[in-house]
Amino acid sequence: MKIYDFHAHIYPEKIAQKAVEGVGNFYNIKMNENGTVNRLLELGDEAGIDRFIVHSVATGARQVQSVNDFISETVKEHPDRFVGFGTIHADFEGKCDEIERMISLGLSGVKIHPDSQHFNVDDPRMFEVYDSIQGRLPILVHCGDYRYDYDSPWRVRNVLDNFPKLTFIAAHFGGWSVQDLAAEYLLDTGCYLDCSSSMMYLGAKRSKELIRMYGAERFLFGSDYPMWNPGSELERLHSLGLTEEEIILMTHTNAEHILYGK
Repeated sequence: MKIYDFHAHIYPEKIAQKAVEGVGNFYNIKMNENGTVNRLLELGDEAGIDRFIVHSVATGARQVQSVNDFISETVKEHPDRFVGFGTIHADFEGKCDEIERMISLGLSGVKIHPDSQHFNVDDPRMFEVYDSIQGRLPILVHCGDYRYDYDSPWRVRNVLDNFPKLTFIAAHFGGWSVQDLAAEYLLDTGCYLDCSSSMMYLGAKRSKELIRMYGAERFLFGSDYPMWNPGSELERLHSLGLTEEEIILMTHTNAEHILYGK
């Protein structure tokens, strides 16, 4: 049984330090790792994590294709360890053509981060993307931040209502720093969620409550590397007091269902 980490960012070696510093500044936190491919593989070996869903974000439209090329090339170098998600931007011309190119590159999904990309998750310019990928590719979306409105839970709900066949993964318990608000909008939907960058803030009791409120069959384990050490985050998940069945759903079964239809 493979263990999947569904939320890991990687960067080219030559820009990794600058990229990681930028993320740390955006959240005003100390980053724990360096964002390189080799370090992620090393941490995965140490923790017994078999496969990472890896991605990066194009903060501007001009970066989209280079990011997608980098993720694709990295996955081809490590096909047994990485599954790649491409990125897209609302300002990018030819978004649906780029989705088709992602598929031709062997990418298995899409990742967006509306807060750092500066567009609303329910921006009508993104509707052609959602329509194009629903039933074909999953999309992992950074959701929620008390400082911004780009991906507030109500905007996420708007996307889900308009694209009911979309396999949508709402990161950070559906709303980083606004997880309780997220539950109001997302509890009765069919979206998945991941537990990245949240358990340490929510605490074990609330994390467990929310996982069971939604159901472990909707949750994915994710570390948000390089923000956190994947092994430490896996240990944190195991410390919540969930059942073995719930852990298996979050670290294996749900990921395989999303990626491979198993």
